[in-house]
Amino acid sequence: MKFEVVTIKDIAKALNLSTSTVSRALRGSYEISPETKKLVLEYAERMNYRPNPIALSLKEQRSRAIGVVVSEIANNFFSQAIAGIESIAYNRGYHVIITQSHESKERELVNIQHLVSRSVDGLLISLSSETSDLSYLQQLYEKGFPVVLFDRISNQIDTHKVTADNYMGAFHATEHLIYQGFKRIAHITSSTHLSITRERLQGYKDALAKHHIAVNENLIKYCNHGGMMIDEVEVAVEDLFRPKIKPDAIFTAGDRLSTICLGIIKQKQGAIRKAGFIGFTNTNLADLFSPPVSVVRQPAFEIGQSATELLTSMIESKRPVTTFETKVLPTNLIIRESSLQQQD
Repeated sequence: MKFEVVTIKDIAKALNLSTSTVSRALRGSYEISPETKKLVLEYAERMNYRPNPIALSLKEQRSRAIGVVVSEIANNFFSQAIAGIESIAYNRGYHVIITQSHESKERELVNIQHLVSRSVDGLLISLSSETSDLSYLQQLYEKGFPVVLFDRISNQIDTHKVTADNYMGAFHATEHLIYQGFKRIAHITSSTHLSITRERLQGYKDALAKHHIAVNENLIKYCNHGGMMIDEVEVAVEDLFRPKIKPDAIFTAGDRLSTICLGIIKQKQGAIRKAGFIGFTNTNLADLFSPPVSVVRQPAFEIGQSATELLTSMIESKRPVTTFETKVLPTNLIIRESSLQQQD
């Protein structure tokens, strides 16, 4: 059986109205009386009428689609951010095309080129851990293509940016561990190319400095793939606990890093198993771990929403956008048993 699509012409014929009247009523035009609008909208809803996206894109010279580039959809933070993106995009009549860089700058570039070739109206990008040179994106942006950066941002492009307060999240997490009596706090983080790495590392260092604890560079480990390579995290953890003087707590600076590190710790014994722990992660299962895990939780959904609002405003602006803002949303420190000093 062939599916019959209801058109404006069908609605006009059924209601004995002109197609132009129906079209204006569906758009909510002031030229159409409230009674006629109500009649048309109710009939359209009853017949499950939906605007033809191809016809709309031709008329408006827009695809009504936005492209999204993230490192990994399976990452708790990004899956929640994408939900926020979709909640705004779909309500404003946009489709969302999602791609993954898997922390590769080459794949990120291919994704962007593909999305642009698909004639998306704009891009939401969270940079890969390998990305340091944004010249390709800058060239695209200078041609007037709308781009908004979120989570992992860069000052190389003057555009809207939305991120979490990474510095204060890390500062409060580290200070909490210090207040619990931990003194040798290790920090496992991602690539130095990333803004989130630098901001969280600075928050960690400043919290130590406030409490007169010297920064020990041997307690800072970089996992350039952000936890996507389990072996990389395992080596970092083992390197931390190999010396005689071992860390008494671990602070991880990423969602994937935190969950992978927790899995490694659970398999270990001795000082590793006993170390305090707190991490940046948006997992909804943190309280189901044994012990329940303390986390710095980011407002991922809200970050996705805010970034999409800014992008759609750029797309729909009648004039070139020349004033930009960087939105920094607060994090939430959730304290559970893993970061509390154990009593002997």
